[in-house]
Amino acid sequence: MHQPNLVEGNKPIVLGHDYSTLGWVPEMSGSWAIPLCHERISSFETAAQRAAFQLRQVCRDLSVRPIATYDSEYGSAAFMNLTEDIPADLLLRLRPNRCLYKAPEPYSGSGRPRKHGDKFQLANADSWGDSSATFSLEDETVGQVQIQQWSDLHFKKASQRHFQVIRVTHPHCSGLWLAWVGEQMPTLEQIWRLYLRRFAIDHWNRFAKQRLHWTLPQLLTPQQALRWSDLMPLLSWQLWLARQLVIDTPLPWQKPQTNLTFGRVAQGFAALLVRIGSPACSPKPRGKSLGWKSGRKRDPYPRFPIIKNALLVPKRSTKTSLIPNPKYSPFHSLGFAQFSILWVTFPALF
Repeated sequence: MHQPNLVEGNKPIVLGHDYSTLGWVPEMSGSWAIPLCHERISSFETAAQRAAFQLRQVCRDLSVRPIATYDSEYGSAAFMNLTEDIPADLLLRLRPNRCLYKAPEPYSGSGRPRKHGDKFQLANADSWGDSSATFSLEDETVGQVQIQQWSDLHFKKASQRHFQVIRVTHPHCSGLWLAWVGEQMPTLEQIWRLYLRRFAIDHWNRFAKQRLHWTLPQLLTPQQALRWSDLMPLLSWQLWLARQLVIDTPLPWQKPQTNLTFGRVAQGFAALLVRIGSPACSPKPRGKSLGWKSGRKRDPYPRFPIIKNALLVPKRSTKTSLIPNPKYSPFHSLGFAQFSILWVTFPALF
């Protein structure tokens, strides 16, 4: 299968399926993150749509209002609109080039009431104005931390959802922008630490790829990839439930651990299985397999249609031109096809 080389400066495009994982972070420290929903993003939906669907599913079975943290891909007006009716508080990261809007001035009595106030450009400090609250603290890990808060901001395409904007700076970070959407906001001292707990899901993602071999098999169909991917949350929950039963067995170059991580529990899981035993019978030899019969034909690999997610249509020009109308050109269909196929799914990899 051909895969083009990565060109510096271009958008990276790789072969595979995109997955959305919604996890539960049970502790305020450590690397544990237990996946609740681990699903493939189909070719006919966006990552924001799948994430909103997962959050709605989880909140339907919860008795408390959760706090959901998301990275900058979900800090957008589209995700705000999709999660408007979900009973959950959102803590989103914002891209540093986002443009927000302040609340409009009171209605003057003439004309249509304004929906947006002045611009609040994250990359332009002159547009920020005075912050509504500030807080400083000395952290043991990163040093001096400065936190600022601005209230009552919104996206242009989601003007009905107002939120708080928090900017976190420290010597190792020029500016971390967060948005709080929900009811009672935590204190400025707590909220930036809450977002740092989101990175536990990245540790699980790496563990699933490296230790559980999530991306190792090259499967043929999306259904096979889904069945294999469904095993990842099941294995993770088994490790989480067995963390108090497993005895730490470090390798010669590893230090002993008191609070075991995903990897250390998996490392000592075999000894626990020996203690538990298995209800299955021991395997018995049955002789050699007959193998593939001579003359039996093999079915060819299934072929899948190309998914077209975008279509480039040339803009109409009002100027007269001596170039013939491409509508009547015999090469129009060939050139149009070259520009219309932008995204292709390859189900053999994920």
